[in-house]
Amino acid sequence: MVDKYIKEIKRKMRAVGTYNISFSYTIEVLAKVLVDYQTTIETFEKTGGHIVIKHTNKNGSTNLVKNPLYLALEKLRDDIITYSRELGLTPAGLKKMNDRGNKSAKKSTLASILSEMDKK
Repeated sequence: MVDKYIKEIKRKMRAVGTYNISFSYTIEVLAKVLVDYQTTIETFEKTGGHIVIKHTNKNGSTNLVKNPLYLALEKLRDDIITYSRELGLTPAGLKKMNDRGNKSAKKSTLASILSEMDKK
């Protein structure tokens, strides 16, 4: 399943012009996080998908607490966004990469037309 995500991440990076072989480690980490996210989602749904659950502590008191699976999902979502941003797969991440000069040499058709209009 990790390989499927790696291929998908690379495809998306190529589409936005940010793919570089030097990002292999980060791509692999993101793919593993995506697998963990998918597994956790499935477990969360199988257990009822409750955001809040009853928890009985060692003193015998029962309280409502956030479901640990939901907390894990929240953390994984944050990690996915962070790694995606680093790879230029979010609008902010793509802008940051382009501003740093990491953008692809290929210009979009619209960018080429606008560039030509500026020269006139």
